[in-house]
Amino acid sequence: LGASCDWDRTRFTMEEKLSKAVIKVFVDLHKKGKIYRGLRMTNWDPEAKTVLSNEEVIYKDEQSKLYHVRYQIEGEEGEWITIATTRPETILGDTAIAVHPEDERYSHLRGKRAVVPMVNRSIPIIFDKYVEMEFGTGALKVTPAHDMNDNEIGERHQLEVVDVFNDDGTMSEAAGFYLGMDRFAVRKQIAKDLEKIGHIVEIEDYKNKVGRSERTNAVVEPRLTMQWFLDMKDFAAQALKAVDSGEVTFYPKHFWNMYNNWLQEDNVRDWCISRQLWWGQQIPAWYIGEEVIVAETVEEALKEAQRRLEDDTLTKEDLNRDVDVVDTWFSSWLWPISVFDGFEHQEELKYYYPTNVLVTGWDIMFFWVARMIMAGYEWSEELLGSEFVQQKGKEPFHDVYFTGMVRDNKRRKMSKSLGNSPEALALIDNYGADGVRFGMLSSAAAGNDIIFDAPFDPKTKEVLNESKLCEQGRNFCNKMWNALRLIKGWEIEKGEISNTNKAINQMAYNWMYNRYKSVVVQLHSNFEQYRLSDALMSLRALIWDDFCSWYLEMVKPEYGQGIDQQTLDRTIDLYEKLMTLLHPFMPFVTEEIWHGLKDRNQGDDCVISSYPSAGAFENEIIKRIDVTKELISKVRELRNKNGLKAKEPLKLFVESSESAKSLLSYSGLEEAAVKMAVLASFELTEIEPENSVSFLVGTDKFYLVINKTIDKEAERTKLQSELDYARGFVASVEKKLSNERFVNNAPEQVVANERKKLADGQERIRLLEESLKSL
Repeated sequence: LGASCDWDRTRFTMEEKLSKAVIKVFVDLHKKGKIYRGLRMTNWDPEAKTVLSNEEVIYKDEQSKLYHVRYQIEGEEGEWITIATTRPETILGDTAIAVHPEDERYSHLRGKRAVVPMVNRSIPIIFDKYVEMEFGTGALKVTPAHDMNDNEIGERHQLEVVDVFNDDGTMSEAAGFYLGMDRFAVRKQIAKDLEKIGHIVEIEDYKNKVGRSERTNAVVEPRLTMQWFLDMKDFAAQALKAVDSGEVTFYPKHFWNMYNNWLQEDNVRDWCISRQLWWGQQIPAWYIGEEVIVAETVEEALKEAQRRLEDDTLTKEDLNRDVDVVDTWFSSWLWPISVFDGFEHQEELKYYYPTNVLVTGWDIMFFWVARMIMAGYEWSEELLGSEFVQQKGKEPFHDVYFTGMVRDNKRRKMSKSLGNSPEALALIDNYGADGVRFGMLSSAAAGNDIIFDAPFDPKTKEVLNESKLCEQGRNFCNKMWNALRLIKGWEIEKGEISNTNKAINQMAYNWMYNRYKSVVVQLHSNFEQYRLSDALMSLRALIWDDFCSWYLEMVKPEYGQGIDQQTLDRTIDLYEKLMTLLHPFMPFVTEEIWHGLKDRNQGDDCVISSYPSAGAFENEIIKRIDVTKELISKVRELRNKNGLKAKEPLKLFVESSESAKSLLSYSGLEEAAVKMAVLASFELTEIEPENSVSFLVGTDKFYLVINKTIDKEAERTKLQSELDYARGFVASVEKKLSNERFVNNAPEQVVANERKKLADGQERIRLLEESLKSL
């Protein structure tokens, strides 16, 4: 794709140096008391057989069943209490029924017990404010081993914990029934069995949120497991402060809301950093008896074991290393430091830290971005010193630019598992790397998802039909290539060129150069705000519309004639500047054209030519040419509409006014209009010429003599439509200006612009009304 990276500096989190950094950090945090090991409720993936962090669980609304099951009150024949659950298979692990303390329906059951169906376990009826009286029956079955909230209730009331699942999601011996059966098969079977013995009251369709593993899409099972955790409270507070204070800035800004919500104290949970996988950095913990020893190497662990147990005869073989690995993000969060080997030596780190911009997808804002910020604030001062960070900052990067997700036409994220992505190399074969780059970047408004519709064969991944986005990019490349061929095909005029052509060429250059400088200003503004698609589309308009379609047509010599040397040199210089502007977006075609424009010295390349800085430009000439372009387009449109020949010279008049006189007085403008609109003349007039049709450009009224009978009814319809639009526009501006808050609070220039719009709109209405009267 033409990414300008330093390919000698590729890094991988599993390589030796970066793995050492992970181990060093784990030990450091353990010494600081921020990493601990404990038996906690975790998210368990029964398919991958590993624990997951909260952020790796994706919750979606799914269609389920809500089972209303009744439990007999112990010792009270004929008295029941009914609960509602979506997971009847967990009934076998129930150790209490909870109701709200203020629920009068159950106040008479205080101190009583219920009997779990099938297993006949006697369980207490407890009163807890967590229970929602309005949900279901207002009675909640409590299964401390299989629900996060139930576990918290169980801890408050010191309930028994019965784990009815094996690690693969099948029923365990503790369940007492359905041993080895899959949990979802048991869900269907236990419902039938409960119904047979009279415990099912009702089964209803129900939509609820179901948590699935991001890794395997398996339904996650909350489970008590022994894991390693990182205390996140201080880390989260620091990461929140970093963005809140502006030390780290998000683009687009609205992602701050999502980030802020996730890091609020009430939402933060300790990070479960251990995983039951074979691939990853192994946790640096060794066990001997009841002792848990965290150290960077087994040698250090052995020394610590000998010290603690006061036994010098212990050997490495007496130690058992933890078989778990750390979460992959526990490697990645160190990236801004470990990529420069910053935990070993700091020379490169001092040069690069803090980095400028992180570019990433918003979907890993919490997995990666927030945690890199946390790591930066945790270790930058320790590694670089207080004087360094006071001068440059602790943050790992100044800006974060969030891209959108690339999705298919069904709005699904493109992924390997879904197989819904075309082969990238096939796209490049079809459209060229620059065409693909254009297609992606032009639609990639900051933070917004890209709907990339490129039909392809799901087996071969070969692209079947046109991708409109990439096709536009390929067409743009062709347009620029044809412009180069046109320029290189011009011959130098040996004699003197006419004064008319001199005037046109000088005006065209003045306009194009100032138009170029105006876009440079736009580009720098867009770059500062990371509006990359806006930047690219402004460049496309400048190159395709202004340079190729208008400027080259203005200066193009007549058939059989040559171009003067000065205009050719200026044209090449302008095109060279445009290629430099576009190069970061479309590097291949711009480099080729840049070299094709003129002879270059050895080592000269577009990629290393200096990018222009923003400067002042003359807006007046841009406005004048905008008017000229519009009137030429209107003349061409009227030719087509009235069936007139493209090369038949026509007379054009403009109603005399100060703005019209100023327009015609500008050197080269009249000549350009005559040349490009194929006019016999272009003059001022005080009256409406015979056999003419009128049109407006801005507030000026033009008349084109077409030498044929005018269809007055059609003309009246057209003018009435323009008048209706103009009246609606003026009404909207008047409404805005009648708003005192807008007038008093908006910048002075903004209000002045609105007032000018109003004046121009009112003048346009006057001219249109006059035209209608004259018809």
